[in-house]
Amino acid sequence: MKIDILKHNLVPKHEVMSDSEIKKNFVDLDYDIKNLPKIKLSDPVVKNIDAKVGDILKITRDSQTAGTFVTYRIVEN
Repeated sequence: MKIDILKHNLVPKHEVMSDSEIKKNFVDLDYDIKNLPKIKLSDPVVKNIDAKVGDILKITRDSQTAGTFVTYRIVEN
C-alpha cells in the first residue's frame, strides 16, 4: 500500500515555481536566490513532486496566527 504524503494534514502545500514566478517574486529583492534555505533532493515531498536540483519550491502553510505563511526553499543534492 502506497500513501500519498501530499494528502497528509501535517504536510504543507509544496509547488515548483516557474521562471516567471521566480522573477516576479524575487525581482525587487537585493537577495541571491542561491542563498535561500535548502531542501534535500532526497526529501520525500521533493521526490513526490518530481523537483530537480536548483528548483525553487514555494511552501504554503496554514497558520493560526498569520493565516497563511509562505516560505521558499531551493532544492540541493
